[in-house]
Amino acid sequence: MSFVGERGLLMKLDKAFQFAVILAWEDLKKSVAPCSVRVEYRCAPRTSLDYLNVWSVRADGEQDLVCDFWTWTSSAHPGGIRFRNGCHSDRLAQGLNFIMKNQERFTRPADACPDGLVLIQPPNEGERTEAARWMGQVPAAATSFGAATDETVPLARTSLTASRPESGLR
Repeated sequence: MSFVGERGLLMKLDKAFQFAVILAWEDLKKSVAPCSVRVEYRCAPRTSLDYLNVWSVRADGEQDLVCDFWTWTSSAHPGGIRFRNGCHSDRLAQGLNFIMKNQERFTRPADACPDGLVLIQPPNEGERTEAARWMGQVPAAATSFGAATDETVPLARTSLTASRPESGLR
């Protein structure tokens, strides 16, 4: 299966987040022993995703913040990925960095809820292979902070925080 289309690498945004976490699963097991992982984000249609966080959920229901990622810097937070609670994964950092800097290569349904949630269970061997194949096709091309492409609406390049750069989570 190829993930590269006419406009380059093109897939659903949630699937890309799933692949990024699957590739980092072994790293996450070393520090937080996840039963599952979730990626949370807020992204209105036709806007760039500015922020996301990744959580580990243990078998007992306890949750640990693995990392957060901001596409811009403010006095309240640095830009880029910031690992928390003793977690670290170069694989997760590489995957999230690619996704966040190349949002125009990913799609979201035009009618998607602005609150995104991706739940990832422990991956099987087939899922690991598929995620590795995706990462192998990730080009080392130039990146931009464009919005995730809507499946039925033209791409816009506006940000939810463009008019309020010092704002926190909405």
